Amino acid sequence: MGKQVKMGDKSSKKVRILHIVQSAGGVDRYLRSLLKYLDSDDYENYLLASDDFDLEKYVGICDKTIQIKMFRNISLKDIPSLVKIRAEIIKTDPDIIYAHSSKAGALARLANIGIYKTCIYNPHGWSFNMRCNPYKRKIYVLIERLLAPLATKIVCISNMEKDSAKSNKVCQESQLEVIKNGIDLKHIPDKNCNEIMRRKLGFEKEQIIIGMVGRLSYQKGPDVFINSCKLVANEIPNCRFLIVGDGEDRQSIIQLAKKNGIADQLIITGWVENPLDYISTFDIACLFSRWEGFGLVLPEYMAMQKPIVATNVDAIPEIVQNKKNGLLVPVDNPIASAEAIIKLLKNERWRSVIVETARKEVLKEYDINRVAHEHQLLFEKVIKMP
Repeated sequence: MGKQVKMGDKSSKKVRILHIVQSAGGVDRYLRSLLKYLDSDDYENYLLASDDFDLEKYVGICDKTIQIKMFRNISLKDIPSLVKIRAEIIKTDPDIIYAHSSKAGALARLANIGIYKTCIYNPHGWSFNMRCNPYKRKIYVLIERLLAPLATKIVCISNMEKDSAKSNKVCQESQLEVIKNGIDLKHIPDKNCNEIMRRKLGFEKEQIIIGMVGRLSYQKGPDVFINSCKLVANEIPNCRFLIVGDGEDRQSIIQLAKKNGIADQLIITGWVENPLDYISTFDIACLFSRWEGFGLVLPEYMAMQKPIVATNVDAIPEIVQNKKNGLLVPVDNPIASAEAIIKLLKNERWRSVIVETARKEVLKEYDINRVAHEHQLLFEKVIKMP
C-alpha cells in the first residue's frame, strides 16, 4: 500500500504525510511538538484539521494546512466531511495518512476506502475506555473492530492502551505499536517565570498554590479537585487554587466552589497558550482524571519540578509511581486526594526527593525527540510494507 519511497536518501523525494485531526486540546499540543521534530529533509507534512484548530500555530512546521468542518459526535453531518477528506486525500496524494483521535481516525479510514493509501491511526486514548453506559461502550468497541482492518498500523500512547486493545480484541496484535507521549523539553520556562506569573495572577508570596491543568469536563475530575481543595483549605488556610483550562463544566465548577466556600480562593484561567508558565506557580500539581489514555500534563509537571498527586487509573501509573515520583490516589476520592496534598506540603524533604526523581525520569523517558525518532522508524517500516 502506498508508493515505495526510500527514506534517508536525500536524492529521493520526501515522504508526504497527511495528518488528519478533529479533536484539539492535548492532541493539538502533541501534534505541534511532533511535527516540529520530524526531520524536514525526509518528510513533507500536510495537515487536514477541523475548525477547532488555529492553523496559525502550524506556520513553519507544516508544508500545507487545510481546514474543513468536522464534528465530535457521530451524525449525518459527517457525510460532507467524509467527502471533503476523500477529495483531499486524492488531491494531496500522500505516501502515508496519519489519523489522530477516534473521530478523525474513523473518517480518514472510511475516506481511504478504494484509494488504498498506507494509513496509520492513533486514537490518543480509546473511546471505549471512557466512563459510559455498557451499551455505548460496546458500540465504540464494535466500531474500532470494524475499522481496524483499514489501518496498516495503530499507535498506542501507553502500554495500557495496547493491553486494552488486545483485551477488547480490537485488532491483531501485529497492528499495534506503542509510542509513548513526550514533551518539548526546550520549552520549559526558567525559574523567573514563577515570580512573574504569581504577580500577574495576584498571588501573594507566602500563599501556597494547588493547581491542575485540564479540560473542565467530567473525565478530568475538576469536581474532585474542588472538593479536595475545600478539605485542604480547612487544614491550611493560606492555600490558593488554580485551574488552567476551560470546558463545558466551567459554570458547574464555579457553583461548586461557591458552595464549598472557596470561590474567592480559586482562579480559572480559561484556555491559555502557555500552560507551562502557569504551572510554574504551582506548589502541588494535580490530575484527578476518571480515565486517562496517557496524561500528557504529567511529564510537564515532572519537567517543571512540581510534586504530583494523581489518580491511580489507566495509564497514569505508568508515568507516576506511587511514593517514588508522585502520589497516587483512588478515583473519585477527594478525602484521599486532600490527604495526599497535605502530606506533601508538610514534608519538604520527602517532597524534594520525589521532585528530583521525577525530573530525572522525564529527561530520560519523555523527550519529544524520542517520540519523533520512534515515529520515523514506524514511517520507514510502513513505507516498506507491501
